[in-house]
Amino acid sequence: MEKDGEIKFWIQRVNRWVCYVGMFLILPLMLFTSADVVGRAAWARPIPGIVELSSYVLDVFILLGLAYTQQVKGHVRVSMLTSRMPPRTQIFLEIVVTCLSLFIIALLAWQGIVVGLEETAVSDMLRIAQRPFKLLVGVAAFLLCLELMVDLSTAFRAFKRSV
Repeated sequence: MEKDGEIKFWIQRVNRWVCYVGMFLILPLMLFTSADVVGRAAWARPIPGIVELSSYVLDVFILLGLAYTQQVKGHVRVSMLTSRMPPRTQIFLEIVVTCLSLFIIALLAWQGIVVGLEETAVSDMLRIAQRPFKLLVGVAAFLLCLELMVDLSTAFRAFKRSV
């Protein structure tokens, strides 16, 4: 039991720090976008490639925040029906949904790595290699899988206690 708690602690700590890295990337994005708007409005000279760069930074920001959002239960949940069910049934449904999510996200992690390793393309304007961004899909999905396993473990323990 102690080992399980320590693993959960480290998974959540890593996911929190990965999210902080993603949040930090929003600062330069805001500055570049503001500079682009001012340059476009004041001198009719936008910054070349800023739209492309912004899309990459947003991709990274979103992907690095996925696992942390799961950790804080920030993803959308519809509980209109499940909130009226007995607690044991709610826990059972949570286990089923978490298993399905884990399966889908594990496939995404696997294919993200496979596609990322095969990627050779670069962006149109700035010639940025797309491989790291495609690989990041797999890494982010893997981190989300770890967080889903933590949730699954917690749900199984809750189900056992409800017997």
